[in-house]
Amino acid sequence: MNDPMVISMAVGVGVIALIGGLFFVMTKQSDPASLAEQRLDGLNLKPPTKGKPDPAKGILLRPPAIDQEQLTSLLRILPNLDSLNKLYEQADVNLPFNRFMAIAAGLATMGAVVGFVFKLPVWLLPFGSVLLGITPFFWLLHRKRVRVKKFLEGMPQAVELISRGLRAGHGLASAMHVVAEEMKGPVAVEFGRVFEEQNLGFPLELALREMADRIPLVDVRFFVTAVIIQRTTGGDLAEVLDKIGRLIRQRFELAGHVKSLTAEGRLSGIVLLALPPGLLAFLSFSNYGYVSVLFNTPTGTKMLAITAGLQILGALVIKKIIAIKV
Repeated sequence: MNDPMVISMAVGVGVIALIGGLFFVMTKQSDPASLAEQRLDGLNLKPPTKGKPDPAKGILLRPPAIDQEQLTSLLRILPNLDSLNKLYEQADVNLPFNRFMAIAAGLATMGAVVGFVFKLPVWLLPFGSVLLGITPFFWLLHRKRVRVKKFLEGMPQAVELISRGLRAGHGLASAMHVVAEEMKGPVAVEFGRVFEEQNLGFPLELALREMADRIPLVDVRFFVTAVIIQRTTGGDLAEVLDKIGRLIRQRFELAGHVKSLTAEGRLSGIVLLALPPGLLAFLSFSNYGYVSVLFNTPTGTKMLAITAGLQILGALVIKKIIAIKV
């Protein structure tokens, strides 16, 4: 079997897999939360909702991010499903997990097809496939970091709003409901979820602990711990929340000061890490014959692999040096 036939077959398989994945993603699936919403609307004497429910409303009626009972045998071999389920929930992704895995599988197949098209060495094909296949999981981590950062930015205002609500005569749950109504973003969603959970009979302490698990921040744990201790021993919760709000704002100021002091180190790290691949790309376009030995000889490919490993090691060392916990 000649090379053109192998490439054609690989491209054909990749296109079929990509089309199948897109069809699976675009296929409308039934939402298991719709029946629960209709029952709750019936209890509240409201007409049943029509059409697809808004996931932002009625967050408690969402199906679990990863339904382990309905996973196929392929998904059961994934390591540490509990951590993956927590990450999926922390990222606040409304996409069903089956579709998410279909996208990851399609990207992995695309990586192998691209390797065949560009006639890369056989031992490099799995690396390209894995690199594209894990891209959605890196997207989950990025989405989680962005969401946690937005929550932290709104945390001081939310704590102070709860404190003012307590001084105005509201209960703690009512003050959280005010936060959910008056604010926007992850802060409103999380406090609204806590309010809905305790309103439906879930203990407030457990609802706050789950919020602390979904938002892994020290400041959130300060808030949850203060509320739990106050409900157990008593005390002026409004004054405690005021102190927590001032503490969070002071941590913001200190973090900004540290960021300004480490700006030079971060910029140096970016330049040092971008210089080798940038120079290699420039030479590849301007004088490919000079660097062709790195791609066409076994010794050159080994040197490239070692260089990539040293680049990653250098990035980790630089990150460790400039990372100062506040």
